[in-house]
Amino acid sequence: MRIMLKGKIHRARVTDVNVDYEGSITIDPLLMDAADIFEYEQVQVLNVNNAARFETYAIAGERGAGQICLNGAAARLAGKGDTVIILTYCQKSDEEARQHSPSLVYVDSDNHIVRRKSSREHSEALISSLRTTS
Repeated sequence: MRIMLKGKIHRARVTDVNVDYEGSITIDPLLMDAADIFEYEQVQVLNVNNAARFETYAIAGERGAGQICLNGAAARLAGKGDTVIILTYCQKSDEEARQHSPSLVYVDSDNHIVRRKSSREHSEALISSLRTTS
């Protein structure tokens, strides 16, 4: 079995931190749906501002509000306004992995979706850019 990227919310902005909450990351359900993240699913959070990497679980916030709120201990690893990347993974057999395509979601500074892309589109764009630079 291979561990594969399942979903990604790229460069979201932390809208709030709440150290007194019991734990997790609150995410706008529109973003969760687009990135194929279930409520209570384990997520990995990468903080672009301070290089912190940690795992927690997702809970749904207010739909359409663009909310990304770190709660509990995770609130100590980011500040309001920090840029984060939120990832989920899945396990696939070799055969399944060859056909796998994660849900990649790109957001603006207000955490509204500006683009969605499959991994195949990303790979094709990378190959194309490598050809033009060589």
